[in-house]
Amino acid sequence: MQSNNFPIDDVRAQFPALNFKNHEQVFPIYFDGPGGTQMVQGCIDRILEYIETGMANLHGTFSTSIKTDDLLAEAKKAVGDLLNCPAEEIAFGQNMTSLAFQVSHSLRPLLKEGDEILVTQLDHRANVDPWIHLASETGASLRWIPVDKEKLVLDLTNLDSLINPKTKVVAVGLSSNLTGTVNDAKRIFKAAKKVNAITIADAVHAVPHFLINKQELGSDVLFCSAYKFFGPHLGIAAIKKALFEQLEIPKLQPAPNEIPYKLETGTQNHEAIAGLCGSISFIESLGSGANRRERLRSGMEAIETHELELVASLQQFLKSVPEVRLYRAAEEVPKTPTFAFRIDGIHSRQATKFFAEKFNLCIADGHFYASTMAEIFPVMETGGWIRIGFAPYNTMDEIEIFKKALRELLQRKT
Repeated sequence: MQSNNFPIDDVRAQFPALNFKNHEQVFPIYFDGPGGTQMVQGCIDRILEYIETGMANLHGTFSTSIKTDDLLAEAKKAVGDLLNCPAEEIAFGQNMTSLAFQVSHSLRPLLKEGDEILVTQLDHRANVDPWIHLASETGASLRWIPVDKEKLVLDLTNLDSLINPKTKVVAVGLSSNLTGTVNDAKRIFKAAKKVNAITIADAVHAVPHFLINKQELGSDVLFCSAYKFFGPHLGIAAIKKALFEQLEIPKLQPAPNEIPYKLETGTQNHEAIAGLCGSISFIESLGSGANRRERLRSGMEAIETHELELVASLQQFLKSVPEVRLYRAAEEVPKTPTFAFRIDGIHSRQATKFFAEKFNLCIADGHFYASTMAEIFPVMETGGWIRIGFAPYNTMDEIEIFKKALRELLQRKT
């Protein structure tokens, strides 16, 4: 039973997938939020509304084109309120990874041989490989913020030497999609700004779990993905105006050269952008306040409170099972509701297959593109990690089903 006042039944009613039986005529339990959440009804409604009431491209004089212009303006304002940045700094794209590579390509004129780029060992490779590519294209050197293998946090002991006058780009994930660790990105970016480095934040895993304040964070570039917070597959980039205007982005000759449109090469996925508005409205609906930013803050606080209760139950259980090795930072370290673990003597794929087939649990396995971590902790011979991640629609009853599933799996092993 839930002990807080989170309206879990009302929330679950807004996710149609939760009420859709699979091919075996049972309701799946979605513990794969870090890989992508289910889509909220408000998002679906906005997508269908845009399609059903007429679609058109931008900048026309007729009604459906004007509607699309207005939609993009609405969406950029909504994302600006979600991230606390101006709407003119928001650009949409295929996905976070593609946008990151676009930005890395456009940063080439700002770097030269002998410069340094700083990335982290804890990150998803989408916030590593674009900057490795940038280093190879410019002759810059790549440096790494190491992970503390025991504490599962970034080791910032040598931050003052890692960030130096040669540092030109610093890329940090706000939270790990593997361990859930919330990094001290604000401290890192503050050090980066002392040497005028460009700061890049991967907020893909963070946005679904806590409110982002891009202005306080000190990031020049921030990426996130709508399908991680109840919306469509759509990438989002928020780029500080002064830097955005400098970027030389490859584009068609007649296409706009002003921000943010110069990053939005080609026709955008307008129906997905409509859906994004619906997913942000869902978060807003969980809160209260005089304006959208306040309601989003309150809504995210409600989500956090609910998820923390789920975390406490699962974490206590996993720590009590001798066969489970949990990869999670200490209590005092802020974390998202994301659990990576391994089970002694059981291949991770074997475990998740059992959970799916016997208990209809959607639980992922592998390295989740945090492949540097998979090298530091050599785990791939046994299938990598098993990962459980919560979303606002998950319940204590679902956790109890997982506990039963794990106990049965371990009994079968013996």
